Amino acid sequence: MSETHASPEMAGTPTSRGTFSRDFTASVVVFLVAMPLCMGIAVASGVPPEKGLITGIIGGLVVGLLAGSPLQVSGPAAGLAVIVYELVQERGLAGLAPILMLAGVIQIVAGMLRLGGLFRAISPAVVHGMLAGIGVLIVVGQFHVMFDARPLPSGPENLAAMPGRLLGLEPWDLTTAEYAFAVGIVTILAMLGWEKFRPRKLRLLPGALVGVLVGTATSALLGGRVAKVAVPDSIAAAVTLPGADTLAQLANPSIFVSALAIAFIASAETLLSAAAVDKMHDGVRTKYDKELRAQGVGNLLCGIAGSLPMTGVIVRSSANVQAGAATRLSAILHGAWILLFVAALPFVLTRIPMAALGAILVVTGWRLVSPKHATHLFRVHGWFPVMIWAATLLCVVTTDLLTGVLVGIGLSLLELVPHYRRLKLRVDERPEEGLIRLEGAATFLSVPRLSSAIERAPATGPMRLDLSGLSAVDHSSAELLRDWLHRRRDAGSPVQVTDTDPKVAALLA
Repeated sequence: MSETHASPEMAGTPTSRGTFSRDFTASVVVFLVAMPLCMGIAVASGVPPEKGLITGIIGGLVVGLLAGSPLQVSGPAAGLAVIVYELVQERGLAGLAPILMLAGVIQIVAGMLRLGGLFRAISPAVVHGMLAGIGVLIVVGQFHVMFDARPLPSGPENLAAMPGRLLGLEPWDLTTAEYAFAVGIVTILAMLGWEKFRPRKLRLLPGALVGVLVGTATSALLGGRVAKVAVPDSIAAAVTLPGADTLAQLANPSIFVSALAIAFIASAETLLSAAAVDKMHDGVRTKYDKELRAQGVGNLLCGIAGSLPMTGVIVRSSANVQAGAATRLSAILHGAWILLFVAALPFVLTRIPMAALGAILVVTGWRLVSPKHATHLFRVHGWFPVMIWAATLLCVVTTDLLTGVLVGIGLSLLELVPHYRRLKLRVDERPEEGLIRLEGAATFLSVPRLSSAIERAPATGPMRLDLSGLSAVDHSSAELLRDWLHRRRDAGSPVQVTDTDPKVAALLA
């Protein structure tokens, strides 16, 4: 992924004449990426497509203005599709609103209490295992949408039914299922083919959009015999304000666990995405507590509007940075473009086949699985982090998201057992000397403190990282330090690492 460098002055402050054109162009690119994803994630969540569009509008116009990560884009996320689907099946769409409102309040309070940095203490193996599990669930669920069929209630059921779907195809007796599957396959081939062979001059045109356009054209050529997206004539009609029953549910203790799960997962995915966005540019670093508060406001408004929950999303955010965004104006404008499109041209959306959106989500879900992360963990840190990743993935697929995350965190605690008598990490910061010295054990428990220390380091100039006093480094701390070292060196700021243990030096290479 190519890097785009935005200066600190640009990324955190209002736009100027010199940056407006960059933000304008980037906002159009992000809008084109966001449209099919907003609708597809809504379909995967078991709600009408316009609910995802409303979340995208709020994510741009409101969260874009308040965000602590200026170049991050917020909107409906594939990472929450599974839990939302389960909640909608259990409580109905109206029952989702109070849960989102409460989840938003939890995020706002967490940001006010400065708990944003604590989410960074979650082991990367747990977070990526959770995302991989979600990816598997999206793939096996949206596979059935490619046949114009509804997904089954659970991941294992969807997986078990996949062979039957394929074996049930009859090329000599074409029905809706065969036509829909053809549209889905063509959509996937167009998306992947465009991403691989697109001309350099059109590199910013997103593959998902090309896939949807080709899938829609294929549906028309086949006589339009597949299910299409249904949207209201007015976007205002899709906004469902809370009534007395919704507000009464806020006092129901049973919704607190669901709200806490959404707040936790949304916050973890947002801050993981923000950390990834920080690696792509040299501008202002993310203010995690401010970002958490902004996401809370966004989810509170999504609950009030009766739409989907939101997070910071890495696909749209990376498209924003790569397209040259310089300030938060790009994220704000992308929300305005979505609003303008669905208000002025809703009839265009009704031509899109559901099978094409399902196909886009199959590709998106597969990319969430990311086996490369597991191989990286094994190559650098050994088998135990891979076991955490795999256990989290399997539990998410076979049970539920919260259970999978709790199992992953529980296994992460086992990494502390060899160091239980010396878990304390001492951080000696000497910015005037360009020195950070670490003593003790650097574990995932110390990641928030460690991340704060390295982010306070001077942005430019030589630094010395003295690790000679470290007795242990787990994979969470090692990944944090490794990313920081690579980012500074790529930006031309040398860092000298002083270390007496070759094993620690190898982890940071």
